[in-house]
Amino acid sequence: MDRTALTADVFGGRMPARAGDLVVESHGITPVPVRNRFGRPVRLLTVFFAPNLTMTAVFSGTLGAALGLGFGTGLVALLVGTVLGALPVAYLATWGPMTGTAQLPLARLPFRKTVVLPGLVQWFNSIAWDALVGLFGGDALSQLLGIPFWLAVAIVLLLQCAVGVLGYEVIHRVQAVMTAVIAVFFVVLTVKLLGGHTVAMSDTVSGGDLVGAFLSFSTIALSLAISWASYASDFSRYLPPTTSRPRAFVYTLLGVTLSFAWGEALGLAAGQTLTDQTTAGISSLLGGGVLGGIALLVIALTAVSSNAMNDYSGSLALQTVGVRLRRPVSAVVVTVIAFALILWMHSGDLASKFEDVLLVIGYWIPPFVGVVAIDWWSRTRRGRRFDVLADAAEPQAGWPALVAFLVGCAAAVPFMNTSVFTGPVAAAAHGADLAYYVGLVASGVVYAVLRALVPSARLAGARART
Repeated sequence: MDRTALTADVFGGRMPARAGDLVVESHGITPVPVRNRFGRPVRLLTVFFAPNLTMTAVFSGTLGAALGLGFGTGLVALLVGTVLGALPVAYLATWGPMTGTAQLPLARLPFRKTVVLPGLVQWFNSIAWDALVGLFGGDALSQLLGIPFWLAVAIVLLLQCAVGVLGYEVIHRVQAVMTAVIAVFFVVLTVKLLGGHTVAMSDTVSGGDLVGAFLSFSTIALSLAISWASYASDFSRYLPPTTSRPRAFVYTLLGVTLSFAWGEALGLAAGQTLTDQTTAGISSLLGGGVLGGIALLVIALTAVSSNAMNDYSGSLALQTVGVRLRRPVSAVVVTVIAFALILWMHSGDLASKFEDVLLVIGYWIPPFVGVVAIDWWSRTRRGRRFDVLADAAEPQAGWPALVAFLVGCAAAVPFMNTSVFTGPVAAAAHGADLAYYVGLVASGVVYAVLRALVPSARLAGARART
């Protein structure tokens, strides 16, 4: 990879220079220069809290009740899965301040030209998340305004696209405001739910089926949290190089964990009260009227704020694979394609489609994390620092990373469990889906071995600058 691959004019552009600088950010995947770095790590708490406390998390929680888990067992499962999924996200978020680079562009270091595959997958991943979140936002706005679903979805997507086009600093500011709004709304929702709804505490499955249901629900929770791993440093790349890594790690961990756990716990407690009618169920739970209308408005706004981040990261992914589109234009493309996927998901059998899309779009992320984590450790061991552009210009083979990634994805297949396909191991384990764990370990081990055996694969790491 030559240096121009990351410094071409189309991949640069206008950047915010300080907190509150709300210019349209046209800057793409090139590293952010030190003169444009600003902010404190605490902003990672709000940027990873607001987009996750949504109806997507609540609906995911209802799947635990559908699997037969009582509230106590389901709560433990979702907490385990959420924390395990949030840990790699928090770790990857610390790379932004050190490099000034977003997550997929950083993956060019181990993958080189083969980054096209994970880059395209990440782009499709952004579109799928637009659909998972925008579905509920469109439904809420449709009920609130009494307009057709497709029109409500179009409005939500238009608003989120506008925020995504404006870019990094506007996204951070919107999420800071939405954190306060969403927190108040969910406090009211929690009080209403606990005060007027009987929570099912007993499991309706036992033995091996209970173990399988526990592991499956834990995996669903993990899939939500770890989905941010391929985005993590996108929203920390403007932080100064002097940013405390422990603080960046903790704030990101708290933002992801608290939001997902809260939303999923509510969905688990509500159980079958919500099911496919999540937005209507929430409005009804709050008694309808003005309060119910406010609930629908908040749900629509959370979809806008959350999906703006998907559009933003999707635009960076598209540039990473070499598509020469300005970042704002790429964000528009992601939004348009998501519209069709939302309409398909809304056409019927929502629970099944939702779970399948949620799991399938995340299976690739643990193998991806396994590769980039080993590569990062190799470059930064013993306190070394490196320059992204300089290391990108070093000769290094990209095929070991691609092979490790594909092996991780393949190794996960027998452990998958979706309504479309159930692997033999998952079937024998009462439906327990362990694919995420297997994919992470397999890719990490294979890449570590290949990097050690192939001289060209470790060349850049050996020349890392101190």
